[in-house]
Amino acid sequence: MTMNAEAEMGGGETVDHVGKGLGEESLAPQETRIMDPWSYLFAWLGGCVSIGTFTIGSGLVGTLNLLQVVVAIAIGCLVIGTALMINGQAGHKYGIPFMVQARSAFGFSGTRLPALVRSVPAIVWFGFQSWIGAGALNLVSETLFGYSNIVVFFVGFQFLQIGLSVLGFHGIKWLENIGSIFIIGSLIYMFFSVIGKYGDEISTNLVNVEGTWGAPFWGATMLFLGIYSTMMLNVSDYSRELRRNVGPMRQITIYANSILPATLFMGLIGLMVSGATGQVDPIRVFSSAVDNKLLLVITLLFIAFAQVTTNILNNVVPPAYALMDVFKVKYKTAAVLVGLLAFATFPWELVKDESAAGLNLFIQIYSAFLGPIFAILVVDYFVLRKQELDLSKLYDADGPYRGVNWAAVIAMAIGVVAALTFSGVSWYASLLPAGISYYVLMRSLPSAKRFMA
Repeated sequence: MTMNAEAEMGGGETVDHVGKGLGEESLAPQETRIMDPWSYLFAWLGGCVSIGTFTIGSGLVGTLNLLQVVVAIAIGCLVIGTALMINGQAGHKYGIPFMVQARSAFGFSGTRLPALVRSVPAIVWFGFQSWIGAGALNLVSETLFGYSNIVVFFVGFQFLQIGLSVLGFHGIKWLENIGSIFIIGSLIYMFFSVIGKYGDEISTNLVNVEGTWGAPFWGATMLFLGIYSTMMLNVSDYSRELRRNVGPMRQITIYANSILPATLFMGLIGLMVSGATGQVDPIRVFSSAVDNKLLLVITLLFIAFAQVTTNILNNVVPPAYALMDVFKVKYKTAAVLVGLLAFATFPWELVKDESAAGLNLFIQIYSAFLGPIFAILVVDYFVLRKQELDLSKLYDADGPYRGVNWAAVIAMAIGVVAALTFSGVSWYASLLPAGISYYVLMRSLPSAKRFMA
């Protein structure tokens, strides 16, 4: 085969061995690695700026002191970095995305279950965060020009993100690289502005309090970890783009040092603002605390831009790859469909106060599936497969991985029960039951034997 030839895998999936153009993403093994360590770090930094981190920080007021929150965030980010490295090894080594990686554990048809668990929340959050970003842009327009129409800004903002998303990982790389500078600058500014304005209140309510190092502290580590638990499933979608010469320990360093700054700044800002004012919406409080129009506009633009960087990386790629796998469509078509589906989540309803309980229930339900799926993928790749995959089988829809592997489905159900039973630490609690169950079932369930062929 020449260097200009295309290698075709099962299911008509192809990959160019020389390079790929804008938006030419494929489910086939990724040969061209477009991200060096710095680009990869900046991509994760930009993709991990979640507005929800503010709210998590706010929710710890009265439970933990400032030092305990810092330590909880640090532990959570270290666990996240390690988990991302572990589950991303298959993607990094073989260049395969999550949808292909999961076939050895769940089967070709069974993979649709973890794909659904990962894709539905992504689309919901895509719409939700787009509405938040549109609201920020609408407030900028109202502040500067006196024009306010959030529906117009939402539609325009959504189509802007669709346009950026069809560029694929080339677009993601440059968007996140450039955006990270603005994001870090804005977070530093917001952090020190809050300290300057509420320093005395912060000292009284957050520094000079006892807090606890008990169960609430460990629950807090899981809260910050939970923000990224969806990405732990499909990390291979990203690690397949990372240069091959970046080893496991360096990957942990990249993940931890990209996630930690954004999480630390945003979590502490939420904690400090709420601790000082008693308000649970740090964005609203912070915006009202800004003393001049220019800085207010910068803050609101940060909020809007953060939605773009997070959505493009985290909320477009997973469901787009799922649509590519299930419906055999091209990436650009799948990315457009994901953006249009986000309209159908009715985010203007999700942001209402009366919708908060339902949204929280939705988060609790889908979160219960994340730990079990992660455990199954890790046991499958590291324990059962010994980090060796047969790519020809992974792309053969009529091969040993055809259909559904019921061992994975049953193990996932056992893990979900454990997660719902210990909801305060659901991700941690589900790992061992799901992982051990999967290992035992794969060794004993007759229908699982062909998956080990």
